[in-house]
This record gives sequence, structure tokens and C-alpha cells, in this order.
Amino acid sequence: MNRITRFLARPAALAAMSIALLLGTSACSTSSRVGVTNDFDHSVNFRAFKTWAWYPQQPVDTEGGPAKGYESFLDKRMRAAVSAEMTRKGLTEVTKAPDIYVAYSARVEDKQQVSPYYNGMGYPYGYGWGGFYGRGMQPVTQYKAGTVVIDIIDARRKELAWRGTGQAQVDQNTINEAETLRIVNGILGTYPPQDGNARR
Repeated sequence: MNRITRFLARPAALAAMSIALLLGTSACSTSSRVGVTNDFDHSVNFRAFKTWAWYPQQPVDTEGGPAKGYESFLDKRMRAAVSAEMTRKGLTEVTKAPDIYVAYSARVEDKQQVSPYYNGMGYPYGYGWGGFYGRGMQPVTQYKAGTVVIDIIDARRKELAWRGTGQAQVDQNTINEAETLRIVNGILGTYPPQDGNARR
């Protein structure tokens, strides 16, 4: 056997490669995944909505805009991403008498994640060959999570009609342009609601 074949024949080497592949795949999928949830008023006919406008009392975003009197970078990204998605859905932005108002909130928080593969015996992933986390310790990952909430308000009734929430791992204390697009597209991808109770 050559050197590589002998290395791969060792159980410890196979286990190490399995973990490396698992961690690599997990890291990629975690960083690109957007967790999305939504809720809505089941009595609303969402198909009747044709026009929209930004809610006049837009909440402050994580960077302090637009309440400071100017648009933050995140506010610009959010507005561009939402506008593009609403246009794709056939809704027209207007300045007066819209069918719905749209508002958003955004924040970035520090989070921790405990590995679900810890087996309680000092060895992660069920392998007893390394124990590099130490007995009785759980591997913890620190990361930043960007959370965006998008509200759709029935302008005539002045009541919340739909709320979508998206959360994803982000790189910094703000949500960059690519991350904003990814999260907004994930949220608005569930609008209008497809529930069997939603009127068509």
C-alpha cells in the first residue's frame, strides 16, 4: 500500500476526515441558510392588494436610520431589496392611497450554538479517539445572527395583515448587501401566504 492508502486505512484518520467534511458542509449550509417564519390574518384577501407604500413611521434599524434624518446603508439595502421583490410579485409602489403599507425592523445579535453531536462522554460525533473538547465540555460556536422582520399592514383597516421573520448568520455587526438580499428574498418568498385558508 502507498502512504495515502495506509493513512486512509486507519480508523482515526477516517474519523478525522468524516468530521472535517461534516464541519465544512455544516459551515457552508449554516452561513447560507435563512430561517423563515410567518403569520397572517386568515380573513384577509391578499390577492386584492395591488399597490404598496412604505409605512410613514418606519422603525429605527440596527444602524439608527432612518430616524436620524438620513438613510443608513442598511436602510438603503432593505428598501432596494424589498422594492425589487414587491415589483416581482406584481405590486406597484405608490406615494398616495396604497392598498398596503410595508415596514421592517432589523438587528444583529451575538449568538451561541452548542454542537448537537456531543455524546456526553467527552467525545463529539460519537468518536472515542480524540477527545479534543475535553471530558464534560460541550463545543460552543460563537456567531452573529441578523434578524429581519417585515410587516405588511392593511392600509384601509390600519391593521397588521402579514408578518414575516428571517434570521441568518452574518459576518459583521451590520447586514451586508448580499446578506440583505438573501434574507429579504427568503422572507418575501413566503408572501402572499399559500395556506389553504388564504383567500385567492
